[in-house]
Amino acid sequence: MSRPLIITQRMVENPSDSHTLERYEASGGYQMVRRALEMTRDELVETFKNANLLGRGGAAFSAGLKWSFLAPDRPAYLVINADESEPGTFKDRQLLERDPHQLIEGAIITAWANEAHQAFIYIRGEYPKPARRVQRAIDEAYEAGYLGTGVFGTDFDLDITLHLGAGAYICGEETALINSLEGERGEPRLKPPYFPAAKGLYMKPTIVNNVETISNVPHVLAIGVDDFKEVGHPDDTGTFLLSLSGHVNNPGNYELPHGLTWREIIYEIGGGIRDGNELKTWIPGGASAPWFVPSLHLDLPLTKQDTADAGSMIGSGAIVVMDETTCVVKAAQRLVRFFAHESCGQCTPCREGAPWLERMLGRIENGQGRPVDFDVILDVSDGISIGMEWPPKMTTICALGPSAVSPIISLRDHFRDEVSAHIEQGGCPFRRVEEEVVA
Repeated sequence: MSRPLIITQRMVENPSDSHTLERYEASGGYQMVRRALEMTRDELVETFKNANLLGRGGAAFSAGLKWSFLAPDRPAYLVINADESEPGTFKDRQLLERDPHQLIEGAIITAWANEAHQAFIYIRGEYPKPARRVQRAIDEAYEAGYLGTGVFGTDFDLDITLHLGAGAYICGEETALINSLEGERGEPRLKPPYFPAAKGLYMKPTIVNNVETISNVPHVLAIGVDDFKEVGHPDDTGTFLLSLSGHVNNPGNYELPHGLTWREIIYEIGGGIRDGNELKTWIPGGASAPWFVPSLHLDLPLTKQDTADAGSMIGSGAIVVMDETTCVVKAAQRLVRFFAHESCGQCTPCREGAPWLERMLGRIENGQGRPVDFDVILDVSDGISIGMEWPPKMTTICALGPSAVSPIISLRDHFRDEVSAHIEQGGCPFRRVEEEVVA
């Protein structure tokens, strides 16, 4: 490795009581919030702008810059997005289960910095254990006087409410999440005018940040801006949690500095490809991201800009590795099926187009494909995501529709020959090999 890895001590030891207030305070917890409460809003916002803490939920937007956009109208709200629904992503779950007080401390600091007296933690409905852990941590914080009236003996009041979603992927989009919190359908809002920092929850200024982003907040203050910026990459400071899954020998969650190459992540961190197989492709940032291939991207640094320049995104930090035995048409169909199922139905291109893409890919995979089919697929995709580029030029309100197009972009750019082989040979060549081996 060309640089050391950074892994938090709590993650390494993983004591069975890591989620408790006693353990958190024994390891230095709730010290930074005391320091933050002595700082002004302007001081905190400038601190996090200078630290360049990028959002860890997908968009990778500067947290401090987002805070600076908060409109002057009051009351303001803080919403923490724990609706971790992106396929291949499981990092926030670990933070919620094992270190919920870290999240609460970050929430208190963020609320103070944004003059919010009410915060919401929105957890996906399929996370009952993380929800129980977080609720217990909230209860402990109230009992200790760290939440409620007079936080830490100051004149600052803050209530935190945990809210379970109903399992809708679309509620990971911040405005759909806000709609859900208000008791409305989980459908995205138009931006403009409904930028949350101006018109968010209850039409009041709202800061929406991801679990990992908020969990980083105490650490920025603990180690200082300069040292935080020294970790990782100059443009992508600090460490990030990465969910590595698929055909690697060592799948799991890893806390790493930005700037590592994909070769280092897949072969050194992930231990290489299972069964000695060859690497075929990988998804760099969750199911929404266009895929990478070894011949073009293996030695590319994992940073926001390098990944964007290559036509994809670091997204939710989920890396899904696929080896040479993978049928990319089937993999693409599975992903498109997910997005078709999770479409909220508000936008016609997404509601109608994604199911069409899923059915046509299924036809090709099942040996009923026609030579014209893939061109039709590309045409339908272009109607959802104009030009089929990344970042997308959308015909939809949010990026869910273009996310369904990402696997199609990957097939077009890297695996057109394999799609053609499906059509010419009347089905999946990989399935035929498997059947011959069994016979």
